[in-house]
Amino acid sequence: MAMQAVFIPYGGYWCTPFTKWQGSFASLHPLTFAAEITRRALAERQINAAQFDALYLGLTVPARGSFYGAPWLAALIGAPRLTGPTLAQACATSARLVGSAAAEVEAGEARAILCVAADRTSNGPHLLYPNPLGPGGRGEAEDWVWDNFNCDPFAGQAMLATAENVAREAGLTTEAQHGVALQRYAQYQEALRDDAAFQRRYMVTPIEVNPTGRKVTARVTGDEGVFPTTAEGLAKLKPVLPGGTVTYGGQTYPADGNAGLIICSQTGAAELSRDRGIEVRVVSFAQGRATPGYMPAATVPAAQRALARAEIGLGEVKAIKTHNPFAVNDLYLAQALGLDLAAMNNYGSSLIWGHPQAPTGLRLIMELIEELVLLGGGYGLFTGCAAGDTAAAVVVKVGA
Repeated sequence: MAMQAVFIPYGGYWCTPFTKWQGSFASLHPLTFAAEITRRALAERQINAAQFDALYLGLTVPARGSFYGAPWLAALIGAPRLTGPTLAQACATSARLVGSAAAEVEAGEARAILCVAADRTSNGPHLLYPNPLGPGGRGEAEDWVWDNFNCDPFAGQAMLATAENVAREAGLTTEAQHGVALQRYAQYQEALRDDAAFQRRYMVTPIEVNPTGRKVTARVTGDEGVFPTTAEGLAKLKPVLPGGTVTYGGQTYPADGNAGLIICSQTGAAELSRDRGIEVRVVSFAQGRATPGYMPAATVPAAQRALARAEIGLGEVKAIKTHNPFAVNDLYLAQALGLDLAAMNNYGSSLIWGHPQAPTGLRLIMELIEELVLLGGGYGLFTGCAAGDTAAAVVVKVGA
């Protein structure tokens, strides 16, 4: 899908820090927490929630009451007459939020749409499905997060196995993967320079964690769970699977957090922008799917289709961000498209700061926008894989 009249207000986006699985956000309800952050972010930008035409919610891990999804969240942020869909497309959820909201704005059906993505992989639901035909009517159990990480019901493989399949076919060694991990960790350090000046362009901090409403249990001022990465430390790690190549140092970790981003018309974006001299346009959205069991490879067709719909070539792209749950993702993308690994993921990526699923892509897109602003404008590409051997990609353009 190509767009001509869809924009993001500069600064019309925000994100919490991401905290490691079972970390400081583990006891917070994902929707009430997202409502708290959204209210705060809108107030800081002097934006009234009632002016939106719809709220699109991205949520991939069910939580108590999430059946009511976007309408509940809208009421919690002070817009009880606002409604919209709740979308779940695994780690492509953020890109799908942007693509779907952009389509509605492009069609002239809405002037401004609020997109919010929230997930808590910690303390995920343990589900019991009725099975009257089971022995004694015994039900069938599923741990929503853990079981789905470990088995694609169609391909019959864990997500880790899909990375190994791609690594084996493309000849991607453990040493090459560790090289990417080191590079991405170094890039992330740039985002922390000068008291995290880059992250302060979009990140909501500090956050006082008060799960019961009676006592603050933590004060989160940045990403939680990022571990120091050194060549010596990586060299000591063995592949997780026997005969494999992927170590714990070459993959990300589950995390918790939320993010928000506004999609609107050109006039709407100008009114809501922190700087009217900076224009951010959504140019295209696309999806891709790989051979079953080869999830990291899906980023390539998604990126190619998004670029084709934007009618630009890779040579015109000034910044690239990827959702890279495995270092294999970036190695394969660079190999397939002839990219310089060092030219991707400046200031960090999900390989380093974790993987809360739905909000992951929104954070990468806002980091992409801010990098383009620092570069003086131009085209940017986001691409990232998702469960089911799928991927989604978005092209944006920043201009003065």
